[in-house]
Amino acid sequence: MKNVLLVAGLLFAIFGNAQIKLPRLISDGVVLQRDEKIKIWGWASPNEKVEMSLKGKKYSTTADQNGDWDIQLKPQKAGGPYTITFKGNNEVSVKDVLFGDVWLGAGQSNMVTPMERVKEKYPDEVANADYPEIRNFFIPTLSNVDGPQKDLPAGEWKPAVAGDIMQMGAVTFFFAKDLYNKYHVPIGIINSSVGGTPIESWVSEDGFKEFPKDLATIQRNKDESYSSQFTTRPPSSNVQPEIKDEGLTGPLKWYENEYQPKGWNNYYIPGYWEDQGLRDLNGVVWFRRELEIPDELVGVEAKLFMGRIVDADEVYVNGTKIGNITYQYPPRRYTVPEGVLKKGKNLIVVRVTNSGGKGGFVPDKNYELTANGISVDLKGEWQYKVGEVFKPFRGARRGGGYNQFWAQNQPTALYNAMVAPLTNMTVKGMLWYQGESNTGRPKAYADYLPALIKDWREKFNKPNAPFLWVQLANFQDVNYLPTESNWAELRFSQFKTLSVPNTAMAVIIDLGEWNDIHPLNKEGVGKRLALGALKLAYGEDIVYSGPIFKSSEIQGDKIVLHFDSVGSGLVSNDGEPLHRFEIAGQDQEFVWADAQIVGNTVEVTSDEVPRPAYVRYAWADNPRGANLYNKEGLPASPFQNFDNEELNQLPWQGKKAAVILTYDDALNVHLDNVVPLLDSLNLKGTFYVSTFSEAFRNRLNDWKRITWNGHELANHTIFHPCIGKESRPWVKPDYDMATYTVQRMVDEIKINNTLLEALDGKKERTFAYTCGDFTVNGDDFFIDGLKDDLVAARAVRSEMHTIDQVDLFNMDSYAIVDATGDEMIDMVKQAVETNSLLIFLFHGVGGEHSMNVSLPAHKQLLEYLKEHDTEVWTAPLIDVAKNVKTYQSKTKTN
Repeated sequence: MKNVLLVAGLLFAIFGNAQIKLPRLISDGVVLQRDEKIKIWGWASPNEKVEMSLKGKKYSTTADQNGDWDIQLKPQKAGGPYTITFKGNNEVSVKDVLFGDVWLGAGQSNMVTPMERVKEKYPDEVANADYPEIRNFFIPTLSNVDGPQKDLPAGEWKPAVAGDIMQMGAVTFFFAKDLYNKYHVPIGIINSSVGGTPIESWVSEDGFKEFPKDLATIQRNKDESYSSQFTTRPPSSNVQPEIKDEGLTGPLKWYENEYQPKGWNNYYIPGYWEDQGLRDLNGVVWFRRELEIPDELVGVEAKLFMGRIVDADEVYVNGTKIGNITYQYPPRRYTVPEGVLKKGKNLIVVRVTNSGGKGGFVPDKNYELTANGISVDLKGEWQYKVGEVFKPFRGARRGGGYNQFWAQNQPTALYNAMVAPLTNMTVKGMLWYQGESNTGRPKAYADYLPALIKDWREKFNKPNAPFLWVQLANFQDVNYLPTESNWAELRFSQFKTLSVPNTAMAVIIDLGEWNDIHPLNKEGVGKRLALGALKLAYGEDIVYSGPIFKSSEIQGDKIVLHFDSVGSGLVSNDGEPLHRFEIAGQDQEFVWADAQIVGNTVEVTSDEVPRPAYVRYAWADNPRGANLYNKEGLPASPFQNFDNEELNQLPWQGKKAAVILTYDDALNVHLDNVVPLLDSLNLKGTFYVSTFSEAFRNRLNDWKRITWNGHELANHTIFHPCIGKESRPWVKPDYDMATYTVQRMVDEIKINNTLLEALDGKKERTFAYTCGDFTVNGDDFFIDGLKDDLVAARAVRSEMHTIDQVDLFNMDSYAIVDATGDEMIDMVKQAVETNSLLIFLFHGVGGEHSMNVSLPAHKQLLEYLKEHDTEVWTAPLIDVAKNVKTYQSKTKTN
């Protein structure tokens, strides 16, 4: 009964006054989509008749039992302004309505970044903006994990004119400006963006049909007893926190003019304090500088630029606080009020608070005091003193407790609150600038972005809507050797999404800043997005993209690359040799390559790689110097000519056979004889380690070091127990598996996993049955208790299997004793003929074990594998096991 009364009360609150209510979007200044059927919608009391008037025509409908109503409008030509009037039991008017093109812009902070943030870069645009027919509707941050919402609680349409333009997203302004200047039709931008958010937040629940883990999270979050621990703010305390900063607790504050500095040290601004002698310091650091100023600055209002500061700051001039910012990203641009600056010495004090990472002043930014066209450089020698040191946080359980950002980062949370209320709106297309928050899992983005596109097209009932996104910019330090990069991986995921029809990508690896995740060149971004719109949404016959990798072919010692979007031809944009191309053989050990433009192709070679297989371009967080463009001046997208995810769906990654080199018992000869040979040939091995063994305990750093080169440390239990037999006199009674319980065996293997993780940092592990024994305590199998902790397990039975026959927890291997090189090579040839997996099990290699293979025979085998790497995939067992699992899962699904 209580619930019935509650529902009745809510219905009365909504409908009791019988008022027509319009969504926030349908408000004064709205831009509606031209030349397409559109829906005007809203709410009224149940069964209430609603009449709408527009341009002298009347339209009518009746609200349904829930109070929902909508009116369909035939396509309208661009124009306005008009007034739309709605009549029911009350009357509502929407004024200054335009028909034009409506674009939805979404993503994270780079889509949020307003013109106010870039006003120094674009002063004329800010001062002279006069585009009343470009309208912006910015949606404040909202989140909801319960389900889709019907309306927005706030928001209004603002024109792109002086004053109002300051809060318009900079990317969307320059995008809209280009379209408006070409077509002179109204442009409406709906900006639904939140800084620091992952793509998962922006997808609807329906969009996660292929993502079972996310669906489980969504359902869990709907349980208020679970979600409230993160969303319920703890009661505030009236007790003020104790101030411990020495700069604020003394008789004179450190920013006051009367304070006499003692014990201050020199510091160069810009720079991070970790790099200037303050190691591992989280806390409060004060900086001060006295300077003489020109007479022209005395007493006048001035601008103080302090670049960017990590993390929070307060700035004082001559004892007067002129401003503060609480987080690292905004540029520090403060106004010094009239009358503060004086003749003679002036004191600037900056209090910086940082709780993690490198605190201080970001290099390559603007540090100056300026007024009346005169600038005083603030870079150089300052003084610093530590005011407070924060103790390392130890306390609440990890991930527990209130977190104001928890909800907005959950799957569906931002879609529900900030996109679902828009889906009745007809849009021309969609813009997307996001990805920085997903660089921790960059490969998954290749699934999430197509899912989001499909989801939004379905929700907006526009199955072929133009969808344009911005690829991640260049950012962070420049690497001068080929390296792996999560940012490059995410760009590649964005690149792969171009396979989705009617999409385009703005490549901006030349528009970023190494020291700022929010680069200021938003005009270049907006213009490149506009090129995609001109092509996809407006049908213009233009070159809208830089070169896009299409295919490659190996021709002897070179790889020839073919591209789409070459435009008028490929060029080096700086006239220098092509830069940032990498090449590798089958081992995927990349080196810098020589690259030359030949017609509309690029030929890539290296003397270091006589038999090339793989190429990648601009593969780095910050690929500074990448210079492949088309003649239209658009940069080529970063790419690689392979995709390990796709390779892993092929048997043996597309080779005729797979070979695994395994080495048991952690012997000294493995480190001294085997690893150097493997490394010289760029081959990788799997080393099954019993951590109690003397050779392992005595050479921990050497074992750790081999993992840096890609070798696998795998689990061979702690003590190497075996079932005691007369033929095994070396089995100690304490480690006789015949006396073990299943629990003891499982525990020892799990503990060994933990010990190995402490060494190499890896959680995934394979296992090898000691002595090939599967059971303990007679006939008790133990592996079932470990399948969640292990990827695979190697057995000892001399058999080869095709990929569909492999049992991941019983992978057969050949124990090698005194075999010749030719004999082992014959085994490899047999594996090639039968498309099978061959696992070699070595103990001694050149001695140290009774089960031994000679150094020459072992070397002969490895050199053969290297020479035949185009048909034989030689890899660690964990990599082969993942290939088997992926392939078997795919074929089982099919």
